[in-house]
Amino acid sequence: MKIANTLLILFLSLSSIMAQQTETTNTWTLEKCINHALSQNIQVQQTLLNNLSNEVDVEQAKANKLPSLNAAVSYSASWSNNDNANSWESDYRDVQSNNYSLNSNVTLFNSGRLKNLVEQAKTDLEAGVYDSEAVKETISLNVLNAFMQVIFNQENVENARFQMEATQEQAQYAEERYNAGVVSKSDYLQVKSQLATEKSNLITAKSDLAIAKVNLMQMMLLPVSNDFEISYPELNEDINQNIIPDATEVYAISAEIRPSLKSAEYQMKSAEINEKIAKAGYMPTLSANAGLSTGYSNALDETFTNQLNDRFTPNIGLTLSIPIFQNKQVKSSVAKARINYQTAELTQKDEQNTLRMNIEQVCVDVITSQYSYEANQEVFESNEESYALAEEKYKNGLMNSVDFIFEKNNLIQAQSTLLQAKYKLLFNYKILDFYKGQDITL
Repeated sequence: MKIANTLLILFLSLSSIMAQQTETTNTWTLEKCINHALSQNIQVQQTLLNNLSNEVDVEQAKANKLPSLNAAVSYSASWSNNDNANSWESDYRDVQSNNYSLNSNVTLFNSGRLKNLVEQAKTDLEAGVYDSEAVKETISLNVLNAFMQVIFNQENVENARFQMEATQEQAQYAEERYNAGVVSKSDYLQVKSQLATEKSNLITAKSDLAIAKVNLMQMMLLPVSNDFEISYPELNEDINQNIIPDATEVYAISAEIRPSLKSAEYQMKSAEINEKIAKAGYMPTLSANAGLSTGYSNALDETFTNQLNDRFTPNIGLTLSIPIFQNKQVKSSVAKARINYQTAELTQKDEQNTLRMNIEQVCVDVITSQYSYEANQEVFESNEESYALAEEKYKNGLMNSVDFIFEKNNLIQAQSTLLQAKYKLLFNYKILDFYKGQDITL
């Protein structure tokens, strides 16, 4: 009996653990949502493929500095009409020949063009890596916004349900008083109308929650499912941190870590290197070449081996290529490279200005959101007290339904406004933390 009880307890414990694991697996935290979105996003995958392509470009640029080596084998046959002096007749004679060669070429000097090509490829690779990180940041912020919309709408549903349940009790109480002849039918119908309105509000809130979940799932490229549930974070009662962020300090921190700025910086560096590469076209190019060649022909009386040995010809040489007139191609390339550098410079300044303005905006948003949250909290508390007093008066027959419903609608509006202010403040805090380089978490 004890063994059976022990096995039963063990089975129930394992079932509980498995149920908890299943619940955890099916519940999506913010971090899990972001990671899934990043792993599935097409744009992220495209940037990663672009980075792989840039890595190939780096290896190719390095390989361009190495000597080339090429082997060649050729075969030819020809026929000629030869006169025979003894028979006074002519006949065709075929001549077959094989030629074998091995050639190598290496650039010795080209005004640093090959070296700069390597540096440019490495710079483009770094820019591509930061571009990929910038895309990931944008997606993470979008998921954060969608995730918080789900939390907001879920809390809005709970508030709407609470208000509807409270009105259901009041409607039941009003019906009893109407049947007892204490209140008029008009008062009773006013409460019933309010209950119908709040039922409609609850349906609307549930619809908004469902839409918010769909938006989050689609942003994650996750098939829409009714089983999708998020993990709701535990938020403090008072989320107001009462901080006054300094936009200059935040910008100084963000400018050092923002991948969009790093990408713009490397793109400008790449454009600068490209101008040096273009200018190398004005300079001579010195290259060395070496080769080996031999051959065989059936027109000769020597053996195949002897012919290969006798016709073995090594060669070595230097080539100096001096540009004189190239139809302004080099000049045009240099001019365009300079324009591209100036464009990259403007892009970098634009990224800096955009970052500065975004940080200035979020700092202002944080301050105003804090004031708005505090003000709306006071309004809600005031309406809550007024509603409690009105509810007491209504139950004691000292207030009609019209005035009571007016007080309740004021409370509902104040509660809705406070909820919006709460999540706006929380979102602005998260954006500020993002610009400070902190992880996106709730």
